Amino acid sequence: MTAALTETEARLADLATTRKVIAELAPAGGSESGPPETNTTYQAIVNAFNQHPDQQFRARELHELLGLPADEAPVNVTRARLERFLRQGFLTQPGRGRYQKRT
Repeated sequence: MTAALTETEARLADLATTRKVIAELAPAGGSESGPPETNTTYQAIVNAFNQHPDQQFRARELHELLGLPADEAPVNVTRARLERFLRQGFLTQPGRGRYQKRT
């Protein structure tokens, strides 16, 4: 029992040290000018389609509307997110590369 307690206390000390190191490496308050967090991005996409339910979007157009970087890699990530929404039934695909809110 004593050995288990000593091992657990050592592990907790290691975790506390790791937390301090990560806190020092992470910018305070997050990156203001960086891309939004994943959940925030998903919510922004949903909000864009809710605000424009009859409009069709391409991934790049959606990036411009949301103010996200229009580089190829981020646009491809958004395409994957749109495909996920398509599979979940939130969106339809009226044309190749176009997405619209399912009504």
